[in-house]
Amino acid sequence: MGFFLKGSTGTSPKVTEEMLARAQTTLRLRLPLAYVTLLRERNGGVPARRCFRTTAPTSWAPDHIEISRLLGIGFEEGLDGALGSAYLVREWDYPDIGLVICDTPSGGHDTVMLDYSECGPEGEPRVVYVDEDRSVLLLARDFSAFVAGLVDCRVLAASGAGA
Repeated sequence: MGFFLKGSTGTSPKVTEEMLARAQTTLRLRLPLAYVTLLRERNGGVPARRCFRTTAPTSWAPDHIEISRLLGIGFEEGLDGALGSAYLVREWDYPDIGLVICDTPSGGHDTVMLDYSECGPEGEPRVVYVDEDRSVLLLARDFSAFVAGLVDCRVLAASGAGA
């Protein structure tokens, strides 16, 4: 199974090298290679596996979070767009630590971000969850580990997790 749900929408045009360079210049951050690889597969969209187990309770559930879309680049609601990450950080008062990379079912009350606060703009950012109270919870050491940790939400429901 691929990363993205078959037939999912919310994507922009195919990522080109020029588009990637422009996005990284606009963002003033280097996107992780694993993120760029997914964007080359599909420039944003709905992941097939959307839940991530957490080590602490969140406003979403006692043991996991859910994402609804991975943001792409090069369009108005993409990471680098007018309604992208910088806008979302301002609009929702998220901590200014990096990039909002996912939409969540709560519609902005919480989010998932690439956290560059420890690694700097050229480093390998951690992936964090920003809860509705703006507390920050480490999810994964890098984007690859985050992707590897995503599970089908039905697995959690079947095991009684989050109930």
